[in-house]
Amino acid sequence: MSLDGRYDADNIFAKIIRGEIPSVKVFEDEKVLAFMDVFPQSRGHALVISKVSQARNLLEVEPEALAELIAATQKLTRAVVAALKPDGVVVTQFNGAPAGQTIFHLHFHVIPRYEGAALGRHGEGGMADVEELKALAATISAAL
Repeated sequence: MSLDGRYDADNIFAKIIRGEIPSVKVFEDEKVLAFMDVFPQSRGHALVISKVSQARNLLEVEPEALAELIAATQKLTRAVVAALKPDGVVVTQFNGAPAGQTIFHLHFHVIPRYEGAALGRHGEGGMADVEELKALAATISAAL
């Protein structure tokens, strides 16, 4: 899929926002949602999405929605660092399929990095255990 196109209201993140598909939430408010990635690249990998914007990528997002989204991403990153004590953290965002984007609803990844632990491939790892994700989410939420 190219950088240009129409927003698909049936993408998986839109369905999560509407409550049609479950997610393991870390926090949410009326404008943003942070939840655990079910195909994590690392222990504690989480995502942040806008609940109000239908931007497919960074090029399409409204500045106000982006400001709230990046503030929520910083909030999540701080909580991940405080809760999980990683050696580093990657915050990333992809625009277009050739760049690695697989879900065309703007989102940020917060990926803890641990010294000596290999990073999984984006969108290609096995599905995580939901109970483990719930425990991680609770630990991260407690650090907010």
